[in-house]
Amino acid sequence: MKQKKTKLLWSLILLALILAWLVYTRDQAPQISQVVTQETDPESREGSLSIVDSDPDKIPDYEGEACIILNDGIPNFNAWDIENISGEHFSEHDELGRCGTAVAMLDRSMMPTGPRGDIGEIHPTGWKQRRYDGLIDSDPPYLYNRSHLIAYALTGQNANELNLITGTRYLNYDIMRPWEEDVMDYIADGRNHVLYRVSPLFRDDELLARGVEMEAYSVEDKGKGICYHVFIYNVQPGVELDYRTGANHLAE
Repeated sequence: MKQKKTKLLWSLILLALILAWLVYTRDQAPQISQVVTQETDPESREGSLSIVDSDPDKIPDYEGEACIILNDGIPNFNAWDIENISGEHFSEHDELGRCGTAVAMLDRSMMPTGPRGDIGEIHPTGWKQRRYDGLIDSDPPYLYNRSHLIAYALTGQNANELNLITGTRYLNYDIMRPWEEDVMDYIADGRNHVLYRVSPLFRDDELLARGVEMEAYSVEDKGKGICYHVFIYNVQPGVELDYRTGANHLAE
């Protein structure tokens, strides 16, 4: 009898610990939401800016890590963004023909239902294509991809020149894709929305982006499902890039 009581006591203790953990994790989402939505005055009528657009010098130069966390992973979005942004929006090209920030309020209804079409006619700035046999894992092993800022799988935007930059295979397929797939899986499973922004970083008059800043925030659950803020560098292991023109060669 004493042994049964001891087992029951330990079972109750374990149950209490599990309940405490569930309460703790549940309470984390509102804390994330508070950081996001109270960054500016609630009465503000202005949307937020990405770091690339507000203070690009805060983005450090590449030092070996292909992806870094910005702002402790919390997007720069504010209350105005969440209440007012709908659909998708793309910046016009600048005077050098370069893409700017793309932002969208994503939901399941925006996802494409058909296969992606050809985009070979688009040549973004810095498009100095070259193949690297035995180094790049695509077939054919071309260095550059036409990289969507907002992935085709999220909105169906395909041959939109305002949404395509020159990105390495490594940036586009290896590093950006998992972050995009997290959002894709989230909105495909329900009716919730994700506020999403991608900002390419160009230094001075360079034609090849140094990388992209990605921000994502799931609205209805206040960031519990999706909440990230990263910068992904436009690099390719084994290849040296000239960001001024997009020219490239094997690294020494």
